[in-house]
Amino acid sequence: MSVTSGLGGLLSIDLGALARNWRALDKVSAGALTGAVVKADAYGTGIAPSSKALYAAGARFFFVATPDEAIAVRSALPDAHIFVLGGLYPGAANLYVRQNLMPVIGSMPMLEEWLAKCLERNEAYASAFHFDTGMNRLGFRLNEASLVKQRIETLGYAPQMIMSHLACADQPNHEKNRTQLALFGSVMAQFPGIPASLANSAGLMTGRDYHFQMVRPGIALYGGRAVVGRKNPMAPVVTLHVPILQVKEARTGETVGYGANYTLARDSRLAIIAYGYADGFLRSASGSNTRPGAKVVVNGRLCPVLGRISMDTSIIDVTELGDNLPKPGEGVEVLGPALSVDDQADAAGTIGYEILTSLKGRYTRNYVGDGNLG
Repeated sequence: MSVTSGLGGLLSIDLGALARNWRALDKVSAGALTGAVVKADAYGTGIAPSSKALYAAGARFFFVATPDEAIAVRSALPDAHIFVLGGLYPGAANLYVRQNLMPVIGSMPMLEEWLAKCLERNEAYASAFHFDTGMNRLGFRLNEASLVKQRIETLGYAPQMIMSHLACADQPNHEKNRTQLALFGSVMAQFPGIPASLANSAGLMTGRDYHFQMVRPGIALYGGRAVVGRKNPMAPVVTLHVPILQVKEARTGETVGYGANYTLARDSRLAIIAYGYADGFLRSASGSNTRPGAKVVVNGRLCPVLGRISMDTSIIDVTELGDNLPKPGEGVEVLGPALSVDDQADAAGTIGYEILTSLKGRYTRNYVGDGNLG
C-alpha cells in the first residue's frame, strides 16, 4: 500500500464505524439514554469530526474532561448537552454559563462556587453531582451526601444528574462492582427523582443493573476492548499505515537499536519505518532478546519490532518475507484488520486507551463515512 506518496503516515478514522458502534451500544442500553465520551480528542480520533458523527448517529449528551474540550464540542455542536467531567474549574463559572456547559461537581468548594453563580444570576444553571463510591478519585465522599442534600434543598436547587464511576467494570465478576452499585443506590435514595448514571463502556456491557437513566460509553465507541477476557464486539474505527524509509542487511551477532539490547541470532533483513514514540508507538512496545515487542504487517505478514523504539523510527525484521521484500516508500500496517488497538496495547503492556490517545503523531488524517452513513 502506498502511503501519501511515501511522504508520511496515514491515519484513517472510519466515522461510519464510530456511528455503528454508538448505535449498537444504544440498543444494548435500551431504556437508558446513551451518551458519548469524547474527551482526549475523542480518544485520538478528532473531537470535532467524531462528535459530529456521533450526533448524527443520535447522541445528544457528550462528556469531556476539560472546559477547552467542551468548547471544542460546543463549536461543532451548538445544540449538544455537554458535561465537563473535571468539574467546575475555579473561577471559570462565567465561561460555563456562557458556553452552556454542565460541570460535574464533586466537592463542596465547587458546589458553593456554582450555587453562588446561580444566585447571582437568579438562574438554576444545570450541573451533575459526582459521588465517589470506591475510586478515591473525583467526587464527593459518601458521607457528604446528606450535607450536599441539605445545602441544595435550602436553595431549591436540583442537579440534572447524579453519577459515579466504576473502578473494576472491565472485570464483570469483580466484587467491587456490586459493592459500588449498592453504595450508589444509597446515594440515589437521598436524591429521589434525579436521573442517575454509573456505567462506562464496560459497565454498560456488564448488565442492565448498571444502566440507570444514562450510560457513558467511551473506549467501546472507538473500537477498543472494554471487558477483559471477552471477545470484543465493537467495529474497529482507526487504521494506521506508515512508510518504510530503508531496507538493509545485518549480520549475526550485530546489535539493533539504542542500548544494544537486541543481538541478531541470524543474518537478517531489516526495514526502518517512519514511526516512533513521538508518533504514538510506545517505547514499551520495543523488542529485546528476552521479551518480544510489537508487530506490524508488511506485505500481508506479521513482522516483529527489533530493539528499542526510537523517537522517529522503529526497526522491524522482514527476513521471513524472502524475496517479497518491501521497498522504501511502501506502507506497513500498524493498526488495521490484522492488528487491533488492543493487540498493540498487549504488546506494549498497556491498554487500548493509551494506544488511541497517543495517536498525535505526524500523520495525514483521513476521515471516511459519517454518522448518517454508519
